[in-house]
Amino acid sequence: MQRRRLGKSNLQVSALGLGCMGMSTAYGTRDDAESTATIHRAIELGVDFIDTAEAYGAGANEELVGTALKSRRDKVVLATKFGIFGRIGQRAETPKGVGYVEEACDGSLKRLGVETIDLYYLHRVDPNNPIEEVVGAMARLVKAGKVRHLGLSEASADTIRRADKVHPIAALQTEYSLWTRDIAERESLPVCRALDIAYVAYSPLGRGFLTGTVTDPSVLPESDRRRVHPRFQGEHLAKNLKLLPALERIAREKGKTPAQIALAWVLQQGQDIIPIPGTKRRKYLEENAAAADIKLSAEDLAALDKAFPPGVTSGLRYPEPDMKRIGL
Repeated sequence: MQRRRLGKSNLQVSALGLGCMGMSTAYGTRDDAESTATIHRAIELGVDFIDTAEAYGAGANEELVGTALKSRRDKVVLATKFGIFGRIGQRAETPKGVGYVEEACDGSLKRLGVETIDLYYLHRVDPNNPIEEVVGAMARLVKAGKVRHLGLSEASADTIRRADKVHPIAALQTEYSLWTRDIAERESLPVCRALDIAYVAYSPLGRGFLTGTVTDPSVLPESDRRRVHPRFQGEHLAKNLKLLPALERIAREKGKTPAQIALAWVLQQGQDIIPIPGTKRRKYLEENAAAADIKLSAEDLAALDKAFPPGVTSGLRYPEPDMKRIGL
């Protein structure tokens, strides 16, 4: 597995990471045994950048990851996240202040069963607390030895600049894929490159859309949140499905899957980009990991750029209420 530097930190991570959210929430039923086996298999394959958050399953995902990493902690770079509102998705009547930062970290450390978190993200920017104060509180966690490096998730270019002045930011995590390019390439990537901040791309497979297998959300489990995501609904989905033939053609020509080509595209957008495709099954993990060895030609890249230009995707990334917490 290739290695990539995590921004201005001293961390080297696998070129592809493993997103663990779907193991505990959002995408159907849980299978903790298979999820644990998937984490173990990832380590065997050299995929050592493991991503979780306190919000995923109301802490259940951190507990799962922590259990899976017992006796394997030294083999991974472990990232988790917190949100000042409390757990993401729970709308507290009284937003929490910066004092919550240490409380949240202590909770994550306990659930993960570790002494130190390698990369600690602010999951969503809180408009009620200045970013300087929040990052200042996060910096105190570094000083205390509870956290090694700091990150932000879904933050605006201005917020990134302000945060980095308080304490070095190692990584920005945001959605990036063939069907989510516009804001990333116009705003986020330029500021991250100027400040030497790694770009951690979540949902690099478009929440499964780019695999070519999610064509009818009505067949998904009732708990699958894609049932309410705009891009998977009605006219939006019909328009988006017309984007897939170019991806599928290149996959056929190379004897690869559409998912592997989509991941190879993200990987070839820069050595500072680290996609973290999520899966709870070993067979998909192995498929994803193999994408690191695929080299797309200039002609392939041009064809994909033409088929998936920035802004081409129909529909919002999230339901409208959730979009209000992005890009602050």
